[in-house]
Amino acid sequence: MAEKFIPAYRQSYEIIRDMILNGALPQGTKVVEEKLAAELGVSRTPIRESIRKLEQEGLIVNKKVVTPTEKDLRNTFQVRILLEGYSARCAATYLRDTELQALQECVRIGHTGSIDEIMSANERFHEIIVQASNNAAMIDIIDRMQSVIYLFRRTVVYYNRPFLIDEHERIYEAIQARDGQQAELLMQQHLQADLEFCLHLLSDSRK
Repeated sequence: MAEKFIPAYRQSYEIIRDMILNGALPQGTKVVEEKLAAELGVSRTPIRESIRKLEQEGLIVNKKVVTPTEKDLRNTFQVRILLEGYSARCAATYLRDTELQALQECVRIGHTGSIDEIMSANERFHEIIVQASNNAAMIDIIDRMQSVIYLFRRTVVYYNRPFLIDEHERIYEAIQARDGQQAELLMQQHLQADLEFCLHLLSDSRK
């Protein structure tokens, strides 16, 4: 099977995002297009597009690197709990059989896959549900928080948060049963558990 083509802009964005989140580009570092383009071996155009997206997501402000604060994390999850909870309710009404099968496959990979496969399946699981809202404004809001969401996703997967995939499975089962109220509640509880787990780790790292 042919490898999926990833645009230069997307590759650059992911590399720079990860450099910020893992500390390779420390807080306060001035972001210089020419330097990053030389380091990554690409033209300035994809770098410029990457920086623009990272500015939208709040990781670069006034051409300098910032890192999400505890307040940023709480604010992000308050929005996600509202919007993704609603999206799960919509998914129970509108998802087609092919999309339900895709959700089920995400759960299966979550139970059996490698770390990288679980990361991708986790992202896909939430993406399918958010798209079910069919609300472009809501989808755009979630998209603008992708870096902070990615930080959380990496934390809960790499630190093996208990019951993470079991919760996905219960959300899938509620959606499959067309129980919108239960799907919404389970998604809200799932994201709240993600938040509490990450804040606990953040607190421990500061001791």
